[in-house]
Amino acid sequence: MYFWINISLFIIYFVIVISCVVVVVSENKNPIRALSWTLALLFLPIVGVVFYLFFGRSLKGQAMVSRKVRRKLLERSRPKQHSFGNAGLSADQIRMIKLAHNLCHAHLDCNNSVEIFTDGHSKFERLKEDIENASDFIFIQYYIYSDDRLGNEITDLLARKVRQGVKVKVLYDHVGSFSTRNKFFARMRSLGIDSHPFFRVTFRKLANRINWRNHRKIAVIDGRIGYIGGMNIADRYVDIAPDGRIWRDTHLRVEGPVIESLMYSFAIDWNFLRPDADVQPINVLTYDRPGDVDMQLVTSGPVDKWNNLVLCFQQAIASAQKRIYIQTPYFLPTDALLKALQGAALSGVDVRIMIPEKTDSVLLGYGSRSYIDDCLKAGVKVYLYTPGMLHAKTMVIDDGFVTTGSVNFDFRSFENNFEANLLIYSDSVNRQMRDIFFRDLSACRKLTLSRWRTRPRGHKVIESLVRLFAPIL
Repeated sequence: MYFWINISLFIIYFVIVISCVVVVVSENKNPIRALSWTLALLFLPIVGVVFYLFFGRSLKGQAMVSRKVRRKLLERSRPKQHSFGNAGLSADQIRMIKLAHNLCHAHLDCNNSVEIFTDGHSKFERLKEDIENASDFIFIQYYIYSDDRLGNEITDLLARKVRQGVKVKVLYDHVGSFSTRNKFFARMRSLGIDSHPFFRVTFRKLANRINWRNHRKIAVIDGRIGYIGGMNIADRYVDIAPDGRIWRDTHLRVEGPVIESLMYSFAIDWNFLRPDADVQPINVLTYDRPGDVDMQLVTSGPVDKWNNLVLCFQQAIASAQKRIYIQTPYFLPTDALLKALQGAALSGVDVRIMIPEKTDSVLLGYGSRSYIDDCLKAGVKVYLYTPGMLHAKTMVIDDGFVTTGSVNFDFRSFENNFEANLLIYSDSVNRQMRDIFFRDLSACRKLTLSRWRTRPRGHKVIESLVRLFAPIL
């Protein structure tokens, strides 16, 4: 009898695995990703099936908000597309602008000002100052909102603004903020702060939500000031982390017409969570001319038709004539991006990639290092940032293009996370970001192919194994 029970269970499991493989092959247009999931399903009994149910399914084509709500937001907020004939725009920049616009209706916002922060102390002091001066509304969206000194300082400041009659809305990612106690957010709501988690994970919806993260870090204050970048609300961005390392990140403060794009992104996410909410986060504003920086906000997520930021990155790399400087905490590129970087280096472009020597994820660290050999062979220069965790997400191309925001150079950011990056068309911002890159370079260890190949054999084996599953990490 036990024999037939075992046979029956095996047949049931076999049918489940084959069914999952069929779904993977039919659902994933990316053959490398499909192959990774197939290997996981076939060679990790039970575990592979569970992981696929939780992390492998696609949200492509699902709408964040209804067409009616999106139309209302568009009518209220979106600025008209600026002329591509603006002085100083190159042919490559115009192609990028058109690509971003066709991917996600990203409008070119001109005459903005940009302030760059590379340390959490100065960024959060500036943010707290702007919050203190707010008179109308404060909209904040972070992947991680921690119950620590910084988190409580900002919460208390937001509560004070609520008492002054300022409208305050806070979005945080439920998975990203798992370590923050529920009573912290309950206290926030008791203080009058309208706060909600993105994709709240419950037991009933565990498989449908745990894989999708809202990784965006956006703040908009009074429709005049905006913030976007890679820093979360956590003490480790301000003080030395408990493990003794610093967290080096990049964040921007912007003023100008791009604020409307930031507000639109926030409104889409807010109305996704609160479909019964009044569509108030958007107000059409008039601006002076705070600066001379042209930019586009490109958002991407698992529900989008295209992998928006992947295509923008590919276009930027393909257009490079002089240099490509990349900073990222995790380097797990798609095959197309890896080949684009190799092709650029082999054609004489100065390609440099900076990643942390020690990451906050052992698995992703091995995954990132599995691509180093491929880069070094092609002439890509690779640097390991030694003082701590390099969490910046920037790419500098030639003399007039920069992109930075929340997206990491890895599969999760490109395919599974809701992300937001600014595409910046500016010689001055490009020059500032180049200077920052070279300043960080002084704290790095440069790798050479000969020395890299002498690393322990055990590391090479682990890297190779992790590389097999890189598309699904």
